Amino acid sequence: MPDVKKYDKILDALQQLLEEKKIQSISVSEIAQKAGIGKGSIYYYFPSKDAILDALIQRNYEKPLQTAKNLASQTDISPFARMAIIFQACRNSSAAFVNNQRDTVVSTVQEQAFIRQKYINHLISELKPVLTEIIKQAIENGEVNFEYPAALAEIVLVVLAVKLDNSFIPSTPEESEETIKGLISLLEKGTGIPSGTLGYLSLTTK
Repeated sequence: MPDVKKYDKILDALQQLLEEKKIQSISVSEIAQKAGIGKGSIYYYFPSKDAILDALIQRNYEKPLQTAKNLASQTDISPFARMAIIFQACRNSSAAFVNNQRDTVVSTVQEQAFIRQKYINHLISELKPVLTEIIKQAIENGEVNFEYPAALAEIVLVVLAVKLDNSFIPSTPEESEETIKGLISLLEKGTGIPSGTLGYLSLTTK
Protein backbone atom coordinates (compact mmCIF):
# COMPACT_ATOMS: atom_id res chain seq x y z
CA MET A 1 0.00 0.00 0.00
CA PRO A 2 1.44 3.43 -0.93
CA ASP A 3 2.97 5.44 1.89
CA VAL A 4 1.18 8.80 2.02
CA LYS A 5 4.10 10.44 3.83
CA LYS A 6 6.58 9.39 1.15
CA TYR A 7 4.16 10.54 -1.55
CA ASP A 8 3.96 13.97 0.04
CA LYS A 9 7.74 14.07 0.57
CA ILE A 10 8.24 13.61 -3.16
CA LEU A 11 5.85 16.45 -3.95
CA ASP A 12 7.44 18.66 -1.27
CA ALA A 13 10.86 17.95 -2.77
CA LEU A 14 9.79 19.03 -6.26
CA GLN A 15 8.12 22.13 -4.81
CA GLN A 16 11.37 23.10 -3.05
CA LEU A 17 13.46 22.43 -6.14
CA LEU A 18 11.15 24.60 -8.25
CA GLU A 19 11.98 27.48 -5.92
CA GLU A 20 15.66 26.99 -6.75
CA LYS A 21 15.85 25.70 -10.32
CA LYS A 22 14.11 25.54 -13.69
CA ILE A 23 11.74 22.60 -14.16
CA GLN A 24 13.65 21.25 -17.17
CA SER A 25 16.91 21.05 -15.23
CA ILE A 26 15.44 19.06 -12.34
CA SER A 27 16.03 15.30 -12.48
CA VAL A 28 14.24 12.44 -10.78
CA SER A 29 17.48 11.69 -8.93
CA GLU A 30 17.51 15.21 -7.49
CA ILE A 31 13.90 14.89 -6.39
CA ALA A 32 14.72 11.59 -4.67
CA GLN A 33 17.76 13.08 -2.96
CA LYS A 34 15.79 16.10 -1.79
CA ALA A 35 13.02 13.85 -0.49
CA GLY A 36 15.52 11.64 1.30
CA ILE A 37 14.39 8.45 -0.42
CA GLY A 38 15.81 6.10 -3.05
CA LYS A 39 15.34 6.88 -6.72
CA GLY A 40 13.66 3.50 -7.20
CA SER A 41 11.01 4.49 -4.66
CA ILE A 42 10.04 7.45 -6.83
CA TYR A 43 8.91 5.12 -9.60
CA TYR A 44 6.75 3.17 -7.18
CA TYR A 45 4.59 6.30 -6.86
CA PHE A 46 5.13 8.08 -10.19
CA PRO A 47 6.10 6.84 -13.67
CA SER A 48 7.95 10.06 -14.54
CA LYS A 49 8.94 13.57 -13.45
CA ASP A 50 6.05 14.86 -15.53
CA ALA A 51 3.64 12.82 -13.42
CA ILE A 52 5.12 14.27 -10.23
CA LEU A 53 4.54 17.78 -11.56
CA ASP A 54 0.94 16.90 -12.43
CA ALA A 55 0.38 15.63 -8.87
CA LEU A 56 2.00 18.73 -7.38
CA ILE A 57 -0.25 21.04 -9.40
CA GLN A 58 -3.26 19.02 -8.34
CA ARG A 59 -2.30 19.22 -4.66
CA ASN A 60 -1.47 22.92 -4.68
CA TYR A 61 -4.73 24.05 -6.26
CA GLU A 62 -7.13 21.32 -5.16
CA LYS A 63 -8.59 23.04 -2.08
CA PRO A 64 -10.72 25.72 -3.82
CA LEU A 65 -11.72 23.20 -6.49
CA GLN A 66 -12.79 20.55 -3.98
CA THR A 67 -14.78 23.07 -1.96
CA ALA A 68 -16.55 24.17 -5.13
CA LYS A 69 -17.26 20.60 -6.23
CA ASN A 70 -18.74 19.77 -2.84
CA LEU A 71 -21.03 22.80 -2.91
CA ALA A 72 -21.90 22.36 -6.57
CA SER A 73 -23.11 18.80 -5.91
CA GLN A 74 -25.87 20.08 -3.60
CA THR A 75 -28.88 19.93 -5.91
CA ASP A 76 -31.08 21.88 -3.50
CA ILE A 77 -29.10 24.97 -4.49
CA SER A 78 -30.27 26.56 -7.76
CA PRO A 79 -28.23 25.72 -10.89
CA PHE A 80 -27.27 29.35 -11.43
CA ALA A 81 -26.04 29.72 -7.84
CA ARG A 82 -23.92 26.61 -8.31
CA MET A 83 -22.56 27.97 -11.59
CA ALA A 84 -21.46 31.03 -9.62
CA ILE A 85 -19.67 28.73 -7.17
CA ILE A 86 -17.78 27.09 -10.05
CA PHE A 87 -16.70 30.46 -11.41
CA GLN A 88 -15.49 31.57 -7.99
CA ALA A 89 -13.47 28.36 -7.81
CA CYS A 90 -11.79 29.31 -11.10
CA ARG A 91 -11.04 32.74 -9.68
CA ASN A 92 -9.65 31.41 -6.37
CA SER A 93 -7.61 28.65 -7.95
CA SER A 94 -6.15 31.02 -10.55
CA ALA A 95 -5.18 33.46 -7.79
CA ALA A 96 -3.46 30.64 -5.88
CA PHE A 97 -1.61 29.63 -9.04
CA VAL A 98 -0.37 33.15 -9.72
CA ASN A 99 0.80 33.61 -6.11
CA ASN A 100 2.62 30.28 -6.16
CA GLN A 101 4.34 31.09 -9.45
CA ARG A 102 5.89 34.18 -7.89
CA ASP A 103 7.93 31.89 -5.63
CA THR A 104 8.94 29.52 -8.42
CA VAL A 105 12.04 29.91 -10.56
CA VAL A 106 10.70 29.79 -14.11
CA SER A 107 12.83 31.89 -16.42
CA THR A 108 11.85 30.89 -19.93
CA VAL A 109 8.68 31.41 -21.91
CA GLN A 110 8.62 27.70 -22.76
CA GLU A 111 8.72 26.66 -19.11
CA GLN A 112 6.05 29.16 -18.14
CA ALA A 113 3.78 27.89 -20.91
CA PHE A 114 4.48 24.26 -19.94
CA ILE A 115 3.44 24.71 -16.30
CA ARG A 116 0.50 26.98 -17.11
CA GLN A 117 -0.81 24.50 -19.68
CA LYS A 118 -0.73 21.74 -17.07
CA TYR A 119 -2.52 23.95 -14.56
CA ILE A 120 -5.28 25.01 -16.98
CA ASN A 121 -5.74 21.43 -18.16
CA HIS A 122 -6.18 20.32 -14.54
CA LEU A 123 -8.59 23.15 -13.78
CA ILE A 124 -10.82 22.39 -16.75
CA SER A 125 -10.73 18.60 -16.36
CA GLU A 126 -11.71 18.88 -12.68
CA LEU A 127 -14.56 21.34 -13.11
CA LYS A 128 -16.02 20.30 -16.49
CA PRO A 129 -17.92 17.21 -15.23
CA VAL A 130 -19.39 19.21 -12.33
CA LEU A 131 -20.46 22.14 -14.50
CA THR A 132 -21.88 19.75 -17.09
CA GLU A 133 -24.15 18.16 -14.48
CA ILE A 134 -25.30 21.58 -13.28
CA ILE A 135 -26.17 22.62 -16.84
CA LYS A 136 -28.03 19.32 -17.36
CA GLN A 137 -30.16 20.03 -14.31
CA ALA A 138 -30.88 23.55 -15.55
CA ILE A 139 -31.95 22.06 -18.91
CA GLU A 140 -34.21 19.54 -17.18
CA ASN A 141 -35.72 22.36 -15.10
CA GLY A 142 -36.45 24.34 -18.26
CA GLU A 143 -34.09 27.14 -17.16
CA VAL A 144 -31.59 26.57 -19.98
CA ASN A 145 -32.31 25.61 -23.58
CA PHE A 146 -29.26 23.90 -25.08
CA GLU A 147 -28.54 20.47 -26.58
CA TYR A 148 -24.86 20.07 -25.69
CA PRO A 149 -24.25 20.61 -21.93
CA ALA A 150 -20.71 19.16 -21.90
CA ALA A 151 -19.65 21.34 -24.82
CA LEU A 152 -21.16 24.41 -23.18
CA ALA A 153 -19.35 23.64 -19.91
CA GLU A 154 -16.03 23.30 -21.73
CA ILE A 155 -16.48 26.54 -23.70
CA VAL A 156 -17.22 28.52 -20.53
CA LEU A 157 -14.30 27.03 -18.58
CA VAL A 158 -11.79 27.47 -21.41
CA VAL A 159 -12.65 31.15 -21.84
CA LEU A 160 -12.65 31.83 -18.10
CA ALA A 161 -9.40 29.94 -17.46
CA VAL A 162 -7.55 31.67 -20.28
CA LYS A 163 -8.79 35.12 -19.32
CA LEU A 164 -8.10 34.65 -15.61
CA ASP A 165 -4.59 33.39 -16.38
CA ASN A 166 -3.98 36.20 -18.91
CA SER A 167 -0.68 34.79 -20.20
CA PHE A 168 -1.58 32.88 -23.37
CA ILE A 169 -3.43 35.86 -24.82
CA PRO A 170 -2.24 38.88 -22.78
CA SER A 171 -5.00 41.47 -22.48
CA THR A 172 -5.67 44.66 -20.59
CA PRO A 173 -8.31 44.43 -17.84
CA GLU A 174 -10.69 46.28 -20.15
CA GLU A 175 -10.12 43.83 -23.00
CA SER A 176 -10.60 40.82 -20.72
CA GLU A 177 -13.80 42.30 -19.33
CA GLU A 178 -15.11 42.92 -22.85
CA THR A 179 -14.43 39.27 -23.78
CA ILE A 180 -16.28 38.02 -20.70
CA LYS A 181 -19.22 40.34 -21.42
CA GLY A 182 -19.32 38.91 -24.94
CA LEU A 183 -19.34 35.40 -23.49
CA ILE A 184 -22.19 36.33 -21.14
CA SER A 185 -24.22 37.79 -24.00
CA LEU A 186 -23.69 34.69 -26.18
CA LEU A 187 -24.60 32.35 -23.33
CA GLU A 188 -27.76 34.22 -22.37
CA LYS A 189 -29.02 34.70 -25.93
CA GLY A 190 -27.97 31.25 -27.10
CA THR A 191 -29.54 29.33 -24.21
CA GLY A 192 -32.65 31.40 -23.49
CA ILE A 193 -31.38 32.52 -20.09
CA PRO A 194 -32.92 35.86 -18.98
CA SER A 195 -30.62 38.81 -19.62
CA GLY A 196 -28.49 39.67 -16.60
CA THR A 197 -28.69 36.19 -15.05
CA LEU A 198 -25.01 35.48 -15.67
CA GLY A 199 -23.73 38.90 -14.64
CA TYR A 200 -21.70 37.28 -11.84
CA LEU A 201 -19.29 36.02 -14.50
CA SER A 202 -18.02 39.58 -14.91
CA LEU A 203 -14.35 39.89 -13.99
CA THR A 204 -15.12 43.08 -12.09
CA THR A 205 -17.57 41.28 -9.80
CA LYS A 206 -16.27 41.18 -6.24
